Amino acid sequence: MLVVLRENVENLGRIGDVVKVSDGYARNFLLPQNLVVAADEKNVAAVEHHKRMLEKKRLAQMASAREIAQKLEAFSCNISRKVGENDKLFGSVTTVDIADALKKAGHHVEKRSIVLDAPIRTLGVHSVTIKLETEVSATLKVWVVKEE
Repeated sequence: MLVVLRENVENLGRIGDVVKVSDGYARNFLLPQNLVVAADEKNVAAVEHHKRMLEKKRLAQMASAREIAQKLEAFSCNISRKVGENDKLFGSVTTVDIADALKKAGHHVEKRSIVLDAPIRTLGVHSVTIKLETEVSATLKVWVVKEE
């Protein structure tokens, strides 16, 4: 049976692909789960239209992400922390702290988009990667300074 995928199905294909599957697999699993539609002309055209709309939306999101990345590249944030002997930090600077500092500056970035190998535990300038989209990322300079 020829079907058009409405969603990405592992080991079968991506949205909009026309694939041949066994009748039982289509009737008993794919159709009840609403993962596919029968591959007639009307359904193929509708899915193609849907794919074009998704592509437009994805391109708009990519353009927006690139714009935000440029702003973040030019921005650096200061985070002040208490320090002890030999300028050792009490605690550390985490993704939550960086997200809060960016939010105060007017940049709304989710904390899960901020990539840190390990929490920052020293004073100075640190480069932090922010992954906005799968193909778009920005490098932010984070200044960790003594709290006065």
